[in-house]
Amino acid sequence: MERSTDTVPTDTVPTLTVPALLAERAAERGDHPLLICDDDVLTYAEADARSAALAKGLLAAGAGKGTHVGLLHPNGSAVVVAWLAAARIGAVTVPLSTFSTAGELRTLLRNADIELLLAASSYRGRDYVEALREVVPGFDPMAAPPILAPEVPALRHVVFDGAALVDSGASIDDEVLAAAEAAVRPSDRMVIVHTSGSTSAPKGVIHQHGPLIRHLEHLNELRRYGPDEVLFSNSPFFWIGGFAYSLLGTLLAGATLVCSNATDVPATLDLLERTRPTMVNGFAAAVAHLAKDPSFPERDLTSIRRGNLWPIMPASIRPADPELRHNMLGMTEAGSVCLASDDEGDQPEHRRGSFGRPVPGLEAKVVDPETGDVRGVDEVGELWLRGPSLMEGYYGRERHETFTVDGWYRTGDLFRVDAEGFHYFIGRGGDMIKTAGANVAPREVEAAIADATGLVAHVIGIDDPARGQLVAAVVRVPRTREAPAEDELHTALRTRLSAYKVPKRYLFLADEQVPMLSSGKLDSRALRQLLADG
Repeated sequence: MERSTDTVPTDTVPTLTVPALLAERAAERGDHPLLICDDDVLTYAEADARSAALAKGLLAAGAGKGTHVGLLHPNGSAVVVAWLAAARIGAVTVPLSTFSTAGELRTLLRNADIELLLAASSYRGRDYVEALREVVPGFDPMAAPPILAPEVPALRHVVFDGAALVDSGASIDDEVLAAAEAAVRPSDRMVIVHTSGSTSAPKGVIHQHGPLIRHLEHLNELRRYGPDEVLFSNSPFFWIGGFAYSLLGTLLAGATLVCSNATDVPATLDLLERTRPTMVNGFAAAVAHLAKDPSFPERDLTSIRRGNLWPIMPASIRPADPELRHNMLGMTEAGSVCLASDDEGDQPEHRRGSFGRPVPGLEAKVVDPETGDVRGVDEVGELWLRGPSLMEGYYGRERHETFTVDGWYRTGDLFRVDAEGFHYFIGRGGDMIKTAGANVAPREVEAAIADATGLVAHVIGIDDPARGQLVAAVVRVPRTREAPAEDELHTALRTRLSAYKVPKRYLFLADEQVPMLSSGKLDSRALRQLLADG
């Protein structure tokens, strides 16, 4: 079943570039907080001034319109200022996961053609200076640019201390920055956000200024997100939920975004009481530990009126059964949320598990993936999306590899649609694993296991009530080999993969013990059962 929605005319959202949007908000709400991240507070006026100074530094370093600027920072004012600075001069920001290993950084830097990297020196025990030394043999953070390394041929400059870059931009006239800002167009690329695909290589999703801002305008209207709201989100800014739905949506609304990097539970609860969020969004399982703190029953979180972080929401609005509230479907390719509902109340039993309908500005249909024919009511098929807010495409790939000739994006997800147009998720057409809000490509993990052990592995997702799915690995051990020690394999994989990609469960089987179908293919259902039983 297909449901179309009318798009909002462009002239209803007059500010369709980040530099123009920031200028508006700084003029209207200069003293209002844009971001509160623990004790780190950034007002709209400060965001404007600090990003202007850094933008001049980027210009002085040779960056400009179209330059790919990587951002390797945790949530906080530093990464927000860096994004705004790059966007102001028309550069394309490429947020990088702080979970990344050296090998993953090398792949991201190379595949995204990052020319200038703005990075934290370390975060939560991860030493990014040392990681860069692994990426670029002989890398010296104190050496003058340019970097010239065959491992990352586009990379020319790495900046760990933004202050040094700001100092170098002091000689850039205001008129030069103003001219760079004026040259930014709604059709220009704003950001490349990476997401894992069904292959081992991460895919860089390109979003332009105008379409992404217009999409967030639709979403803000749907969720009634305005200037008086305070949103607490636990989504990292390097993923689309944190970058677009939380950060860009907040800038557009003129609201306040609250986040936390604290590992101390009482400190996070103190932050929530102090900032009084009205909305909460992100991954619910990641805040469940907050509700288990002994002080939680005495905490005043009654300011929260809506959202999806159920464990910390007031009992009066917390659902008895979250599956009787509409879910949301978010995709990097769709600029965050693409299926949702503005009805935040409990639904009737027959609507259990609903993901709502396509958000304004997007069309959706559920089709036979082979023929493209639209499925009937409650028939399972692949979800296809179309609309101006979708990604431009994947970086380095031709558009025809991603979209049909008439503009439909094939999501690979299996859905059904009821007679009222509500969508229900059935499963993933591919083998993608969704764990704690993050995508994991099994082939990437299988390749890492092969590299560490020389053995063939089958990596699948198994259901888990807290994380959605767990990454699990079945390792095939020939009769001529001893099975590797689980703890040693686990340690080896942690040096090759981000922590969330490392399997949480292992099973070592002889070749003849691996369940197979009569077709000769792996029996994934039987394998999941073995892992669950184990």
